[in-house]
Amino acid sequence: MLLMDFESFCSDSAAIWSVVGWVLTIFKIVIPILLIIFGSLDFGRAVVAQKDDEIKKAGKQLAIRVAAAIIIFILPSLVTMVMEWAMDISSSEMDYETCFDCVNSPWNCNK
Repeated sequence: MLLMDFESFCSDSAAIWSVVGWVLTIFKIVIPILLIIFGSLDFGRAVVAQKDDEIKKAGKQLAIRVAAAIIIFILPSLVTMVMEWAMDISSSEMDYETCFDCVNSPWNCNK
């Protein structure tokens, strides 16, 4: 029988939560940069080609990329809301705050 100490789960796995936090932070920086670069390249090609169809196609592509970027930015906020909700209603003594801190600010994570 496997017994785990769930009360210290977040403290024991703080390094993993810190890595997740760093990945999310990097995504928040890289995604807008890539969105600007790819959008500029697509529109640049379409304008140089001087075809209305290609300009419309580039606009649709940019809209899809913006929608995907917004979804990627909303997901961490939704996870944060769920974690806060779990901390509020939880009757256990699990240290959710450690998980929360490591994901939201990995540079301040207490490992």
